Amino acid sequence: MSSVKIIDVTPENVQKETLFCIKDVKNPGFHSKKRWFEKQHKEGLRMKILKDDTKKMIGFIEYVPASQAWRPVDASNFMFIHCMYVYSKKDRNKGYGSQLISTCEKDARAQKMSGICVMSSKGVWIVDRRIFEQNGFREIDKRDRFELLSKKWNPSIPDPKLIDWTAKQKKYKGWHLLYSDQCPWHEKSVTALLNTAEDFDIELKVKKIKNAQEAKNGPSGYGVFNLLHNGKLLEDHYLSATRFRNILKKELGNTI
Repeated sequence: MSSVKIIDVTPENVQKETLFCIKDVKNPGFHSKKRWFEKQHKEGLRMKILKDDTKKMIGFIEYVPASQAWRPVDASNFMFIHCMYVYSKKDRNKGYGSQLISTCEKDARAQKMSGICVMSSKGVWIVDRRIFEQNGFREIDKRDRFELLSKKWNPSIPDPKLIDWTAKQKKYKGWHLLYSDQCPWHEKSVTALLNTAEDFDIELKVKKIKNAQEAKNGPSGYGVFNLLHNGKLLEDHYLSATRFRNILKKELGNTI
């Protein structure tokens, strides 16, 4: 393993270090995520970027006390991992992911927390469970395509659990899109979906999720991006105009 260094991203150095998943500081998505990050940093959210000896970014991790997690999870006194990623395939299987998990565990122990938890999935935008299982996590809950994994120091502590998001879907009549700035690519997707909705002459009601409690009580497992039609969840993650157009054709039986 080459020499690596973990950088703690803060409101003071975020412009210089960037946000890993979006590096172009001129991109509107960078500014929306930056504002979100600065506010959430005060609530305990932390982002760490792993760099090699040439200062090239290898991977990152974003975690937060579970009470402030933007996911449907109930986990008193646990740390929650929002996102973790090692970018290049050539850098995987070198222990970098374990290093990132280790720094999260160190923070959780220093804050006298009971453990760490994370949502995993074989689908998009969520890390596969294997890296966590290799680091002592075990599955404690499951719903739809998502698994909740946990590592705790005291076996007598109650396990975290997933909040049922399916019951909340029924209230969304018509077309709805709920999203947050937790992912810097959401704004681009929202614009694309609104333009596509106009092409189909449908009203897409858009709402920005403003805080962690709204995300926890949202209508999907991912929490921070929700596309619904008449009480049915159609997508739970960022999508393109082409993907949305295909969804509309299927739901409406129309073509452009």
